Order: sequence, then structure tokens, then C-alpha cells
Amino acid sequence: MRVLVVGGGIGGLALARALRRRGQAVEVVERAARWDDGGTGLHLPANGVRALQMLGLPAVRCRGRLIERQRVLDHHGRVLVDIGLDEIWGTGAACVAMHRQELHAALREGVAGVSIRLGTTVESLRADDTGVRVGLSDGSVHEYDLVVGADGIHSSIRRLAFDDGAPPRYVGQVSWRVVIDQATSVATWTVMLGLRRAFLMVPLGGDRLYCYADLNAPASCDPTDGVVQRFIELFADFAKPVASVLRRIAAAPTLYFAPIEEIAPRPSVRGRVVLIGDAAHAMSPNMAEGASMAMEDG
Repeated sequence: MRVLVVGGGIGGLALARALRRRGQAVEVVERAARWDDGGTGLHLPANGVRALQMLGLPAVRCRGRLIERQRVLDHHGRVLVDIGLDEIWGTGAACVAMHRQELHAALREGVAGVSIRLGTTVESLRADDTGVRVGLSDGSVHEYDLVVGADGIHSSIRRLAFDDGAPPRYVGQVSWRVVIDQATSVATWTVMLGLRRAFLMVPLGGDRLYCYADLNAPASCDPTDGVVQRFIELFADFAKPVASVLRRIAAAPTLYFAPIEEIAPRPSVRGRVVLIGDAAHAMSPNMAEGASMAMEDG
């Protein structure tokens, strides 16, 4: 069976790995002209780690840090919840935090030999009972038995095959993400909650700290206008260790901003065209399940 996977992110590469292991003829197209070495951190709950194991990539645990507990504090530093993750996922189940680059690199290694065309997009798509005819941006036209849209929240496959040009829905939150050198003794997944604000800190492998902050906001634009000092002022009243973390963020090379949006088109299957990952069910990141669910889809 010939399968075209549109999108070379976490979900698309997981799917390509799964299909290749089952002997299918897989091709991947990715709109980016080169692999992006940017990004920040992510937390893989046990179901995401399990999905990697099912893909035959258990070594990915060596690239990250084992997360055994989750702590929730108010912005004064008072503990609200402190729970061992084995109480949620069961004894022996692992939750891991790592840099997104490292997860993506592990998945890329797992699809060695798969045809991947970078800098390529789908321009046209026509499906019938016998197959899918796809026109690519390089001018070529190909026939496939199945096309899978793994091309994110602004999916071109959703627009072309499902006649869904609706934009994602803004949920009323904006967010910032950054990875810094570990500046504190944050030992596990720790979030501090304030009025309309949250500040999450997750230690990664290699003595790095992933920070995620969000703010309830009426508009999807950056309320700080990209000024790091304004971002720091939003969380200046948070207790330790946020103050020392903010000082490190002030010197960080990149602080990523994004509005939080969601979309869940129905259906996500139409004949020989399927949507997975954020193309099918983008959601707010509050349960850290975006990457895990994309791999489970694959």
C-alpha cells in the first residue's frame, strides 16, 4: 500500500515509523525546507512513553529525565497538590521530560530509509474509491492508496479534503515557552498558579529547565509586544524559585510566544484521507498530551 504522510512532525514521523515496520510503502512531505533545531521542552506522560515503546524506540528514555512526581503550588509557594505519578499511571510506568529536538531526532532516526521531501507542500488533492491523486508544489503528481494529514493545527489537508477552512478557535489564553540552564533546585514537574496566570517548570536531561507560562488574555496577540522585561513583570510577584528563573529567562536567546488555540473537526476520516495529531484534535496544553496523542494516533 502506498501512503503519503503530510507533515514531518512528531505525529507524522511516528506514523511513518509504524507503517514502515509493517511493510507499507511510505513517503513523507514536509513544508519546512530543513529540519528545525529550535523548539523547547515537553513532558511525555506514561502513555506517550508507551507509544514510543510500541514504535520500537525505548532508547528515547535515555535522552530525557524521569519525572516521578507532580507538584502544584499557589503563587506564594504553598503546596496544593504533591502526587507520585505511579499513583496515576501504575507502578513501573515512566513519565519523561525532554527537549523537543531530542524526541524529533529519535523519530527521524527511526524512519531512516523512508522517502522524505523537505520544502514540499500539497497543492491539490482528489480522492475516489480507487485512490488519491495528489499534486505537489514541485509540480509532480502522484497516486496513493491513502493520504494522512499530520500537518498541524493549520492543516492544508483538512482544508483540501474536508472543505474545512474554519480557523482554529482562540481559547482565551496566551503562552510563552523557553529552555534555560538549570538555575535552581527544581527537581520535578512543578507548576505555580496565580490569578489568571500559571508558571510551569520541568527539569530536562542535561541540567536544563523547561519553562512554560500562560496568561488569560482577551486577545490572541502578545500582550508584552515581545519585550522580555514585560513578560518578567507579569510573574514578578511569584515566590521562589520563579524569581531566579526569571533572571535566567532575561538572558535567554529565545522566548517563544503563542496564542493557545484548539480545533477538532468532525469527521477526521473521509474515504482515503485521514487526519491525525493537531490536524485532528489540537487542544490547550494543560495535560501535556499533544505529542503523546499524536504518537498514539500514529
